[in-house]
Amino acid sequence: MLILAFESSCDETAAAVVEDGRVIRSDAILSQVDVHALYGGVVPEIASRKHVEAIAALADRALAEAGITRQEIDAVAVTYGPGLIGALLVAVNFAKSAALALGKPLIPVHHLRGHIAANYLAFPQLEPPFLSLCISGGNSMIVDVAGYTDMTILGATRDDAAGECFDKIARVLGLPYPGGKPMDDLSQGGDPTKYPLPRAKLEHDLDMSFSGLKTAAVNLIHNAAQKGEPLDLPSLAASVTAAISDELIPRAMEAAHRTGRTVLTAAGGVAANRTIRANLEAACRENGLTLYLPPLSLCGDNGAMIGSQAYYEYLAGTRADSSLNAYANMAI
Repeated sequence: MLILAFESSCDETAAAVVEDGRVIRSDAILSQVDVHALYGGVVPEIASRKHVEAIAALADRALAEAGITRQEIDAVAVTYGPGLIGALLVAVNFAKSAALALGKPLIPVHHLRGHIAANYLAFPQLEPPFLSLCISGGNSMIVDVAGYTDMTILGATRDDAAGECFDKIARVLGLPYPGGKPMDDLSQGGDPTKYPLPRAKLEHDLDMSFSGLKTAAVNLIHNAAQKGEPLDLPSLAASVTAAISDELIPRAMEAAHRTGRTVLTAAGGVAANRTIRANLEAACRENGLTLYLPPLSLCGDNGAMIGSQAYYEYLAGTRADSSLNAYANMAI
């Protein structure tokens, strides 16, 4: 089954062709990072306009790279939430039009389900049940994946996401946007114990919080600047990364212990962080868990992950019609 899938939830416009949920036939992505870097973050109105400019050409490119015609597509899939509402609406409306014009089924896909499904593309042997640590700029949560379309959130951030924490601290340090990779690069060789930063402890102990960490790091930077004191920037970046890792990984291990799951996957842009990847590998070895880490190319937003999850949504009977809308917030 060949699915033409679209993704436009934030600042990447993406179109892909995926076969049977597991094989990437094409994956065309146009990033807007250079545009939004001028403003230090995503400007929603600009993102929406750039999606409009790019999506038709990307659809043609995805078909051409897959070596197929429009008529050979079996279904059309699209991210319909969560995300920036204006950005989402671009791909939703384009996908609705494409499905109608081609006479093909339209499959709506939850963005985070797509991130989890990126692992199916990298690891053909992976099947539910398993746990997934979803960590990105907009979300941080531990998800119990009981089936391809049966998912339950076991713990989630109460406020900021891990990726947002990286981005905001990077911005205060004057690092390029997005801040995840610059913070990762800066932290290499730093001392992760040099700057004591807070770790949240919540009543629901699988939930997370990153706002206190973000505030503490920003205050530390501002206080040093006001006093004219130098900062060891690699060690500060390493200390921030260690604090985020200490929020995420012990909770994922505890979730595995409570549920009895023996397989853990990671998903989302923060899963590309080298320290967090290494810490996950070490923790899973220590706790006897099998770990699947997606390649860096599948950690960020892409159309292939949407096409992968769409295949399983299709098998489960999920369909949409021309009334499909986009949603800024949506339960997984």
